Amino acid sequence: LAFTVHQNKQVDIGSEHDSLDGLPEHVPRCPLTPSLSPRKRTTSQSKTEPPLLRTSKRTIYTAGRPPWYNVTGTTFKEAFVIGLCGGSASGKTTVANKIIEALDVPWVVLLSMDSFYKVLNKEEQELAAKNEYNFDHPDAFDFELLVTVLRKLKKGKSVKVPVYDFTSHSRRKEWKTVYGANVVIFEGILAFANKELLKLLDMKVFVDTDSDIRLIRRLKRDISQRGRDISGIIKQYNKFVKPAFEQYIEPTVQVADIVVPRGGENFVALDLIVQHVHSQLEKVTIAQSSLSALASAHQGQPLPKTLSVMESTPQVRGMHTIIRNKETNRDEFIFYSKRLMRLLIEHALSFLPLKPVSVETPQGSVYEGKRLSGKRITGVSILRAGETMEQALMAVCKDIRLGKILIQTNHDTGEPELHYLRLPKDISEDYVILMDSTVSTGAAALMAVRVLLDHDVAEDKIFLLSLLMAEMGVHSVAYAFPKVRIITTAVDKEVNDQFHIIPGIGNFGDRYFGTDAPSDLCESDEGMDF
Repeated sequence: LAFTVHQNKQVDIGSEHDSLDGLPEHVPRCPLTPSLSPRKRTTSQSKTEPPLLRTSKRTIYTAGRPPWYNVTGTTFKEAFVIGLCGGSASGKTTVANKIIEALDVPWVVLLSMDSFYKVLNKEEQELAAKNEYNFDHPDAFDFELLVTVLRKLKKGKSVKVPVYDFTSHSRRKEWKTVYGANVVIFEGILAFANKELLKLLDMKVFVDTDSDIRLIRRLKRDISQRGRDISGIIKQYNKFVKPAFEQYIEPTVQVADIVVPRGGENFVALDLIVQHVHSQLEKVTIAQSSLSALASAHQGQPLPKTLSVMESTPQVRGMHTIIRNKETNRDEFIFYSKRLMRLLIEHALSFLPLKPVSVETPQGSVYEGKRLSGKRITGVSILRAGETMEQALMAVCKDIRLGKILIQTNHDTGEPELHYLRLPKDISEDYVILMDSTVSTGAAALMAVRVLLDHDVAEDKIFLLSLLMAEMGVHSVAYAFPKVRIITTAVDKEVNDQFHIIPGIGNFGDRYFGTDAPSDLCESDEGMDF
């Protein structure tokens, strides 16, 4: 079987095909097993349901992740987007889940067209309550928003996806944050009905299931999950669903690259799809920049103008002597680290823009002073060691909002990956103080800055603070994000083969918390396993 994808050329894959001879021999075989349970939901991508697909072997994240960016701050490649189209209850989500399971990748995006129903007015709401509104017509979907979201996901950006409530026929107030990934799977009844959407799809799969089976599935789903009665479901099916399928959905099979009969039960067809996706992903070579090469490139270069190093007063140098000394006990290490953090925070605040303001003193005189020229300040710590700086920030800035980012290293790829993120609402309007205890290569800091940018924080409103940095990390961050202000108490020249700062301070988190750090934790990017 010559398994190639051509625009407007259809390949109909049935169970009679039992050969993979048309595929490259080096592509791993990924047998599919019917281990996933059918979906149960009353909302589209409900916030109450975690973005996880749990299989018998592992957990797969289906809300994507901020992809790793190179030293210029740009992504390595666009995502591979698979479009799944088919009639209502044809098994598109089941097919999507089984493809995800067999792909054997830890990060994917599963995007449902159900999330993009238009907001109904009062009259339309009343029609929907009486099963008189056509949810299967192209006009029922917000294609403009859908195209915008999918285009950003394809580029690896973060997006806000609406959550549609099928019981009330409305969008919820809370939208869900989804990130791009190497693979994006987009499924919907009208996934092929828009020309702009088709341009974004790298592979188009039509799920073909018998109409009687689809009707039975729809009855079971709408009764048990959406609280509807049998007569209303059948009335809606005959009046809207069936005609819409014949007029708008079924004709789009002509643009499909692959047709999958019997949906999620067709394991041969699904296996072929997975093999093809693997082959396409392997064709895209990722020319990752070596951190050691990056260090060599910056060797001898002057430090960037965006860097501010605290004056090395006798007091500052004395505290550095104590915390750098390997013989210093934990209590003293914590005490003097906190003192340095407080000084660093105070120093950093002097770089915030201020505006003149006049106030009246108790004596009735006018004092010409200064006030923050902006809405507010938010602190974001890179876990776990960056969290140690939060107390100093809260002591200096009253009622400050805090966020947290956890980044871990993937041992298979050597890439930093985002595993936890909690950011305050409307952070895009704030000045953000990004805190990490030490920065050696800059890898964790680069991803953290990228996450903030993906949440629409202005680059020139980001302040990266660290007790100690290596020149390599400073250059990396400044080269990728030239508008980010970098502030530290000291800069050391070298980074060794294990990416530890030399002379350095050791593993800050271990010394502060008195623990042995997990091997895969990007502890302020020192000791990262690249």
